[in-house]
Amino acid sequence: MKNSILIKNKFNTNNISEKMLQQLILEDIPSFLDELGDGFTFIKNEFKIKIGSRYNYIDLLLYNINFNCYVVVELKVTELKKEHVGQIEIYMNYVDKNIKQIGQNPTLGIIICKKDNVFIMKYVTNENIFEREYQLL
Repeated sequence: MKNSILIKNKFNTNNISEKMLQQLILEDIPSFLDELGDGFTFIKNEFKIKIGSRYNYIDLLLYNINFNCYVVVELKVTELKKEHVGQIEIYMNYVDKNIKQIGQNPTLGIIICKKDNVFIMKYVTNENIFEREYQLL
C-alpha cells in the first residue's frame, strides 16, 4: 500500500464534511483505488448493515483481490478518536461474521481522519494499526 494518498478537491476548502469527502472519492473512484494500492475494488458506498435493531452505514465497502479480503473504509473529518476505532472494529466484525466467505481473509479497516490540517489514513486490523498520509489537492 502506498504511503501517501492524494485526492483532488473541487471544493477548494480545507473545511469539508464527511459527505463532501465521500463525494470527492466517489467522483473519481478509480484514482482513489489506485492511490490505495494494488488489488482494491469498489463494492458500495453507504453499505447498509443491521446491528441489533439499528441500521448502520459503512461509508465505503471495498474488496482487495490480492489480500483476498473485504475492506471497510470509514471517513472522519476530525482527528482520530478511540470511538472511531471501536466503530470500525464493529463493522469489520459484522462483515467477517455475515458477509465474508470461507477461505477469505479477515476484513481490513481503513479510517480516514484529520490531523494537523492533513488527512491521515489509519489501516486498522485487530492486531496492527498502520498510518498513511492522506492529502486533498
